Amino acid sequence: MKATKEQKELVVQRYFSGESVEKITAEMQISRSSLYLWAKQYKEEQKEKEDHISVGNYRKLQNKVKRLEEMVEILRKANCHYNSPLREKLYALEELYGQYSVHLLCDTMEVSRATLYNHVLRNKKEYTVNARRKEELKEQIQKVYHESNQIFGAAKITAVLRSQGIKVCDSTVREIMRDLGLKSIRQDSKRLYDRDKKKNRNLLQRQFNPEKPNQVWVSDVTDFRVNDKNYYICVIIDLYSRLEVGYKIAIKNSSQLTKSTFKLAYTHRTPSAGLTFHSDNGSNYCSKAFQAHLKLLSVTQSFSRPYTPYDNSVMESFFSSLKQEELYRRKIKSEKEFYAIVGEYINFYNEKRPHY
Repeated sequence: MKATKEQKELVVQRYFSGESVEKITAEMQISRSSLYLWAKQYKEEQKEKEDHISVGNYRKLQNKVKRLEEMVEILRKANCHYNSPLREKLYALEELYGQYSVHLLCDTMEVSRATLYNHVLRNKKEYTVNARRKEELKEQIQKVYHESNQIFGAAKITAVLRSQGIKVCDSTVREIMRDLGLKSIRQDSKRLYDRDKKKNRNLLQRQFNPEKPNQVWVSDVTDFRVNDKNYYICVIIDLYSRLEVGYKIAIKNSSQLTKSTFKLAYTHRTPSAGLTFHSDNGSNYCSKAFQAHLKLLSVTQSFSRPYTPYDNSVMESFFSSLKQEELYRRKIKSEKEFYAIVGEYINFYNEKRPHY
């Protein structure tokens, strides 16, 4: 007898509920192969149901995704978020008015449509009057600002305008000053003063002949490519003897490279007070970590002028010699060989090569 659909579903439910195959086949008088076949068919039917999405539902999902994408666009473009005060949200939505539907704008920022319509219409009526008053205030604010030698900020300019009988509030003056790019020089005076104090100065001035060892060290970083990989060589030279006092190689040109090279040289030479360290203006030498380390050791930093390699010509000459006399002449096959070649050349440079 052929099993009905209901009978098949009952068998499958019992099977998936955990009953033994022997018990089900015995009671229902079916073969094991039939049970397994019905279970397989049931799984396939369920999967088809899960995967099936009607055309209508698909379009609804498409519309929902598009709406959410537009809401994200609005949030990105608006100069506020949905938790901002109502006034800020209204001005932000006014700028987007006409670019998106009012329903979408209001739903995104959780503002009623009537409130937005009233705000936009009211501003249209008042626009001409407000614009004319704002232009007048711009001229008056600029006049007071320049008469104060650019010292007065929004609060003081507001006080001056009020003393002249002009009704205005701090926030309006501040907004107009921001639009005009005006700000009190008091805000930046200390920062500019500190920046000038910290300005990288060239103390060496191309005086490459100090009177004693460990008086002036010069340093730089160069790169060399081996098997499509860049390696960075940081070297420190004592100007008195023109000898290398520390070097390191790394795969990154960072402040860690320059700092570790300096530590190596400093530990090896233990210079007394009065050491000057000269380099270019690279970020690895100008980093806070590197400068703090030198300051801790009472080492004075000197810097070459930007785009002026002659201010550090001793280092430029050393790297030129390293490459022309050694690296360009070799067919380097590995990182290990490269490290060894650089070390051998520096030993040759220090011990056998004449320094004029």
